[in-house]
Amino acid sequence: MDNSVPTSGGAAARIVVSDAANYGWRFLRKHGWRMLLWFVFLLLPLWGFAALVGEVHEKKGFTFDAPVLNMLHAVATPTLDHFFVLMSRIGYSWGVAPLDVAISVALIVCRRFRDGLFFGIAVIGSALLNMAAKNYFARMRPDLWLSITPETTYSFPSGHAMGSATLGMAVILLCWPSRWRFPVMISSVVFVLLVGTSRVYLGVHYPSDILAGWTAAIAWTFSMYTLVDRKAPIPPPSAVPGKDTVGTR
Repeated sequence: MDNSVPTSGGAAARIVVSDAANYGWRFLRKHGWRMLLWFVFLLLPLWGFAALVGEVHEKKGFTFDAPVLNMLHAVATPTLDHFFVLMSRIGYSWGVAPLDVAISVALIVCRRFRDGLFFGIAVIGSALLNMAAKNYFARMRPDLWLSITPETTYSFPSGHAMGSATLGMAVILLCWPSRWRFPVMISSVVFVLLVGTSRVYLGVHYPSDILAGWTAAIAWTFSMYTLVDRKAPIPPPSAVPGKDTVGTR
């Protein structure tokens, strides 16, 4: 015999809505931070990069490019010249490139194979993407004044900005499970900002080149982190336990 109390249509509807709301809340409590990360580090950068690409593809200028270039050039001094030349060199041949190699080797030696796979794909893929984009858009360098470090390659997107942001984002993701996450994040952000500013100060990039490099690097690196996290095979049994941080829960 069924002793359940019959419910009206309105009460049944309220129960369904309540169950759906509870289900959605439980999902958001568990996975909401992942959704936020995807939005901040993938969707927003992709939207920003697409907007910049659209303007460059149509050969339109950006209203903020020339004023920012002129503003930085107006405060130029010999001391700032030396500082930003140094930052520019550290942002590529003197810093970013050697660090990319050193981190890759260190991850392999420590048998953090999944981390090494993510880092290698992020860095190499970012460099290839930058070269392809430069040759496709073929944007000429700024010519508002004669730079003390002239460049002859194309301008969009900035390779220094993209390379430094890829390195910074990758290191942040690798260190995120550790207690070093916030010091690493702050240091990386400051470094990336200084490298990007150096390229505009030296007059070899438009600010929009820098923004494009940053947004493309963030979106690419975060996408590769997610891909390796979900699809890379489990490291071999000989790997040192606890050293493989990508994909840990």
